[in-house]
Amino acid sequence: MAVAMTKAHAVVVGAGIAGLTAAIDLAVAGFDVTVVERAPSPGGKMRQVQAGGAVIDAGPTVLTMARVFEELFASAGAKLSDYVSLEPLQILARHAWTDGSILDLFADRERSASAIAKFSDAREADGFLKFCKRAEGIFKTLEDSFIRSESPTPVSLALQSGITGLGDLWRISPFTTLWSALGNSFRDPRLRQLFGRYATYCGSSPFEAPATLMLVADVERQGVWTVNGGMQRLAAALAALATDRGVVFRYDSDVTGVVVTPSGVQGVTLTGGETVPASFVVLNADPEAVAGGHFGRDAKGAVSVAANAVRSLSAITVALTAKTKGFPLHRHNVFFSSDYKREFDDIFKARRLPTDPTIYICASDRHDWYDAAFEDRERLLCLINAPAIGDTYSFGSGEIQQCLDRMFAQLKRYGLDVDTTSEEKIITTPNGFNHLFPATGGALYGQASHGWTASFNRPHARTKIPHLYLAGGATHPGPGVPMAALSGRFAARAATADRDSQRRLIGMATPGGTSTP
Repeated sequence: MAVAMTKAHAVVVGAGIAGLTAAIDLAVAGFDVTVVERAPSPGGKMRQVQAGGAVIDAGPTVLTMARVFEELFASAGAKLSDYVSLEPLQILARHAWTDGSILDLFADRERSASAIAKFSDAREADGFLKFCKRAEGIFKTLEDSFIRSESPTPVSLALQSGITGLGDLWRISPFTTLWSALGNSFRDPRLRQLFGRYATYCGSSPFEAPATLMLVADVERQGVWTVNGGMQRLAAALAALATDRGVVFRYDSDVTGVVVTPSGVQGVTLTGGETVPASFVVLNADPEAVAGGHFGRDAKGAVSVAANAVRSLSAITVALTAKTKGFPLHRHNVFFSSDYKREFDDIFKARRLPTDPTIYICASDRHDWYDAAFEDRERLLCLINAPAIGDTYSFGSGEIQQCLDRMFAQLKRYGLDVDTTSEEKIITTPNGFNHLFPATGGALYGQASHGWTASFNRPHARTKIPHLYLAGGATHPGPGVPMAALSGRFAARAATADRDSQRRLIGMATPGGTSTP
């Protein structure tokens, strides 16, 4: 006799990238899925703001590892290209130093090597190619054994990647800092600074993060894309696919708690007291928020945050439209500080805004084929790194204005004049990011990747509460758009496995019975 099973109902809390990918996979696996999001639209950190009558990306500005999304769409019987248009970048970024030197890095490795030879010398170009080869080896070693593994440990990594002794660990460089390892590849301090910036891609300091992060160089070699219409279009595409697969979205709905009983998860409660029932819940949220009670007392014990965990970088961002002149901006531009060590000491040790910050500018109206001066106003997102203290310290308006004045004055030293007379600037501080993403202090990447064990200390999808799962850039495999997407898929995979296991047990408990979906 067959035992008919109703569809399991899953609630996904948060429509960030991880929540969206989890919702899609859950729907494809046969769940009834509801996504509850406190904002009026999907995207999470992949957000847009309006300034000067223009829409400006105010979160991630590029996409890497696009195949992660191609695989997701294919698993749902769809094509990524039918939902969103991607444009590969040829020039990855323009880098500038106070001595007036400028270096472009390209998607083509040999072209970058030629540029480095002209910028510095042939030895540095050769060092760059060897650095890239080593980065490629690290990525190949870690892709399956760590990045795409649901619950990696040092032992499982060693077994899957074939590491059999301390000598083999050289392949992934876990015990050397990125800064130290770069000294083996580059004598030119400017190049060491440039590639040390890879640590900031996961909110960390190059002086504390492991050299393993040089794998970012290979991730960029595999391709960097912009999204036509802005990065938020990718979130909209994921939401559209989810809707096409039957997912229900409830925006402007804030979750105040997860309902947990002795028999397991029962759903979530919303502001106002409504309960959304579910037997499986995915929290697309920072583990600190969960452990801190942001999702109710019942869920506090679901996850532990390492006592020695260091929060990742936060930021101060300024989105504006402005006329620029002087320095030849490209789409992505990095203006390096004159004292990199001091910059990160200010942020991570003194817990203050850096006095001499590195400045990133995304000039989203510029493209590979258009590198001329703009006659009119253009869209800019300016960013400096900041400490994640937005929940314990309030940045005053005077302090922020002084910071912005220093930033634009500093840009003038690089030859860039930005018309700052526009009253329409959207400024986000660590306080603002903490408001958007509660209980994080404004940390944008979860915990910093300081020390070789930090990556293993990130929570995995399964929590201590059955049928309650975590996803997001603060969980395994870590920060970044494709990594967050993978974390959502891991959560959905864990929930699906638990549902199937539960059904098998019910089927076995029914005399002569089998379960059906």
